Amino acid sequence: MLKKNGLLKELVTNRLLFLMLLPALIFFLINSYVPMVGVYYAFTRFDFNTSLFNSQFVGLDNFKFLWQSGVLARLTLNTIGYNIVFILLGNVLAIALAILLSELRLQWFKKLTQSIMFLPYFVSFVILSVIVYNIFNYESGFLNSTLKSFGMESVDVYNTPWVWIFLIIIFYLWKNIGYSMVIYLASITGISEEYYEAAKIDGANIFQRIWYITVPMLKTTFVMLLLFALGSIMKGQFDLFYQLIGNNGVLYNTTDILDTYVYRSLKVTFDIGMSTAAGLYQSLFGFVLIMTVNYIIKKINDEYALF
Repeated sequence: MLKKNGLLKELVTNRLLFLMLLPALIFFLINSYVPMVGVYYAFTRFDFNTSLFNSQFVGLDNFKFLWQSGVLARLTLNTIGYNIVFILLGNVLAIALAILLSELRLQWFKKLTQSIMFLPYFVSFVILSVIVYNIFNYESGFLNSTLKSFGMESVDVYNTPWVWIFLIIIFYLWKNIGYSMVIYLASITGISEEYYEAAKIDGANIFQRIWYITVPMLKTTFVMLLLFALGSIMKGQFDLFYQLIGNNGVLYNTTDILDTYVYRSLKVTFDIGMSTAAGLYQSLFGFVLIMTVNYIIKKINDEYALF
């Protein structure tokens, strides 16, 4: 019977390994699969006066409202737009900084610079929000205090939506670019010195060596990090956006993303049906996007595809 049933034979043969895997399976079952029952609320108008599954079933009305009100389009554009900038600009700057560091010859200065750039990654978003508030606070922030000392008018940053597009990007890069830089720096370290020595013999200068050797050698690392980042392109940096913006409705048009909208619908407006609908849309749209991008990459170069 064991020979006929391959799965049962595998379970018996490697029972200790499967027993070690059991806690992880239980964890994902409880935290990832059982909660999927809550998807049902996306099609209801949730009522706190009834039991969990006795709320009024409204079909696709929640999705219809989100689309017709323009909320869904705005949230999608903001989420994807910010993430595209984070991914592309973050990787390009990380590569540039990694190359610059790799060319430094003073080892102590190289290690010091690397540590300083990597340090912001460990700063919590709560601390970051305190720093940002103390810089841009209208009444007593560092920016306006400095402007007043020069006889200039104060700037109300927290009531100027377009400014936050750049501020969010800047603070995201400040916090995360050091981490990505270390990854690329490790890849550069793994490049054989023989390539550079041969290029020097052929008369290549430092810029030519970087362009024709270092950059092409980082292609695999760049593509892999790009694919992993695309996997969460519909999942915004919730901590970053919520800690910096909070519940400031003036800034929603330019800073609101799907994650913050779902959280606010649950915690502020208590609209469980609408928040679940937005979360379900986020998951399905992200799934379709990942599958499409992976399919395209697989057609171009099968080695770079995730699956």
